[in-house]
Amino acid sequence: MNRAPGRRLTAAALTVVALATGTTACSSGGSSSAKGEDSGTFTIWDPYPQFAKDSAWAKLLDDCGSEAGIKVKRTAFDTSDLTNKVLLAAQQDNSPDVLIVDNPVVSTLAEAGVLTTTDDNKLDTSKADPNLLAAGQSGGKTYGTPVGANTLALYYNKEVLKEAGVDVASVKDWKSLTAALAKVKEAGKKGITFSAIGTEEGSFQFLPWFWGAGAELTELDSAQGESALALWSDWLKKGYAPNSVINNTQTTSWQEFAGGEYAFAENGTWQLANAEKAGFDYGVLPIPASGGGNAAAPTGGEFVTLPVQGDTGRYATSQKLVSCLTSTENLYATDTTLSYVAPTTEVQDKQVAADPKLKPWVEAVKAARGRTSDDLGTKYPKISEQLWKAVQSALSGAEAPKDALAAAQDAVK
Repeated sequence: MNRAPGRRLTAAALTVVALATGTTACSSGGSSSAKGEDSGTFTIWDPYPQFAKDSAWAKLLDDCGSEAGIKVKRTAFDTSDLTNKVLLAAQQDNSPDVLIVDNPVVSTLAEAGVLTTTDDNKLDTSKADPNLLAAGQSGGKTYGTPVGANTLALYYNKEVLKEAGVDVASVKDWKSLTAALAKVKEAGKKGITFSAIGTEEGSFQFLPWFWGAGAELTELDSAQGESALALWSDWLKKGYAPNSVINNTQTTSWQEFAGGEYAFAENGTWQLANAEKAGFDYGVLPIPASGGGNAAAPTGGEFVTLPVQGDTGRYATSQKLVSCLTSTENLYATDTTLSYVAPTTEVQDKQVAADPKLKPWVEAVKAARGRTSDDLGTKYPKISEQLWKAVQSALSGAEAPKDALAAAQDAVK
């Protein structure tokens, strides 16, 4: 590894944020040296080790390199390892030319001084949906462009609802959803399953209800936040949701739904392939807000960014690479492969035209919200930790929702 004099990173960079995403994968190994062997080789790091050298994704990277007149050297890491690798490389002035990273980590790397802004690197982000772009913004600056997004919605079992006499079209808000769950239980079936585990996954799944009540992450103990936690707590008390949600990951929650007895499951775009294999007729609807309409669910997915380089002359070619990767034609192919909703309206329309089942997911993504948006940035991990602790405390019966959230807000302060 080229050990040029290192750049000093901010203190925040030394505390690496561990954030769960919709999918996980194992590291593919390989060299972690970022720079290519010569100026004609540009390095790309991504969190997709599931895609081998002969995959469509790897071929796209090579094709974009050829279009830019250079060779691409790609290294894939597990998402949980990538942030550490990037911070270490930045300290050694050995960052990759192009970095694809989980969107909540963008603010951590930006605060650390690792990433260039779009003002510096001239990336065109004008076509990206503003709510998705916000996940890569901090302090009024933008640090990349989204390659795609996933989010949460409600899967439902059509047969279970039919047997319970529930018309899914009637589910428009919390009151009507709870009424549907009551009917399902009366019919001898199970209501709704989700993940409330004491990790980022638990916060991720609670946020649509928290935001759907009108609550904000800067005030965890608001009356609106309390109403969201009381909703979940009441569902457990009434038997509409199982006690297993306290330990459920998004994977185990899906497994419960796939058993065929649950009416609803909160889960993500990444389960679409599994839904097709479930063996029963299913549907999808956006998570309703308290008083109706679609709740804002958190966005998953990655950003394509350009890390700071000692040789600033490399930015122009790196920008060409990213523009190629995020072009309309390539976004459509990539996001289909990743089971992502595209970050632009133009490509979203193409996706729905090709597969009408994606329509509710596009609607959910359009209402979605970045976890680090509203300039929360590196404050988010601490807030999230206290939020999932409050959820755990309330659902286990250790504290009332109001008290659990009050303790969470005190801890954040």
